[in-house]
Amino acid sequence: MARDYAADISDPVAGEIVSNVGVWVDKEVVPVASDYEHEDAFPQPLVDGMANLGLFGIKVPEAYGGLDLSFECYAGVCMELARGWMSLAGIINTHVLVGYAIQEYGTEEQRQKFLPRLVEPEIRCALSITEPDAGSDAQAIKTQARRDGDDYVINGQKMWVTNGQRAGVYLVLTKTDPAASPAHRGISAFLVEAGTAGFTSGKKFDKLGYKGVETTELSFDDARVPASALLSGEEGRGFQHVMSALEVGRINVASRGVGVAQAAFDDAIRYAQKRVAFGKPIVEHQAQQIRLAEMATKIRAARLLTLDAARKKDSGVRSDLDAGMAKLFATEICQEVTLDALRIHGGVGYSKELPLERYYRDAPVMVIAEGTSDIQKIVIARNLLRDYPV
Repeated sequence: MARDYAADISDPVAGEIVSNVGVWVDKEVVPVASDYEHEDAFPQPLVDGMANLGLFGIKVPEAYGGLDLSFECYAGVCMELARGWMSLAGIINTHVLVGYAIQEYGTEEQRQKFLPRLVEPEIRCALSITEPDAGSDAQAIKTQARRDGDDYVINGQKMWVTNGQRAGVYLVLTKTDPAASPAHRGISAFLVEAGTAGFTSGKKFDKLGYKGVETTELSFDDARVPASALLSGEEGRGFQHVMSALEVGRINVASRGVGVAQAAFDDAIRYAQKRVAFGKPIVEHQAQQIRLAEMATKIRAARLLTLDAARKKDSGVRSDLDAGMAKLFATEICQEVTLDALRIHGGVGYSKELPLERYYRDAPVMVIAEGTSDIQKIVIARNLLRDYPV
């Protein structure tokens, strides 16, 4: 690493963990990431390495076998993973997000059943919200869960599910009361296990970037789950529970934006010091110095904004404003920084021989994932209006 990216972590123990992950990333991930990415191959050896580091249990409480570390630590870890390869931070995202939802809103039976199995991990998690006709407007979902005795019967289709083929448990947003007004009062979340009759994982989508981790569709055709699969045991609470969990996802995606931007900057500043044009290294040309200065400042601001949002989440108070700001800013500057890194490299940066084209293809998904930039702006504005009443 060019510098210790963990230096901004407030807790020294957490900072040491982030530094150790960074060392692992430089040694194990950076040399092989492009090969896995170009082959669109699931990186099982790297996932095993993440498991050995305890990362899948990073937010699971100690009572259930996990590390129970801070969200600030988690954000720093995700920055380091994404600096090596963004897909690794995506693989862990829905795992931690669903684990958080179970920890915070699940019944004790649900916690006992799932949380210890997430640590190894014996099973991995997937979040299922989006449908063919419902993306940013999650309240428009059509998947329904109908009570039938001691069970619920689920019918519908989901799309863009990360870890869709490898997960062992899926947090699925459904409508239990389609006539409810407002719509969110009729939405419930279920913990659906792989292998449930009538529940299948469909085709894997071929994506511009975000390779190596599968993104799939799911189908529910009279899929029968026990009433005990209802998150929290209460109907009509699913929307609030999932929106709260998405604050965790937005911290993850913001961290990914920081990590990818940092990787692009690291490559750009090294190249600028070696590449000679017009008789001197291009870093000595003022135009490139200005570009590098702007890139570094944007990354620094995004890093601090993201860590601040993580600390807010650690405090236990509502953090949708902070997570929304971090996610919006970090992912937008990631796109800007990766393009500037390509400009510094010139033609060679457009080649698949260097990882820059991977960063450039990975950046767009982050302005979409866990709520688009436009959705983040709406979230931010609504919070501001709440904080500034007339």
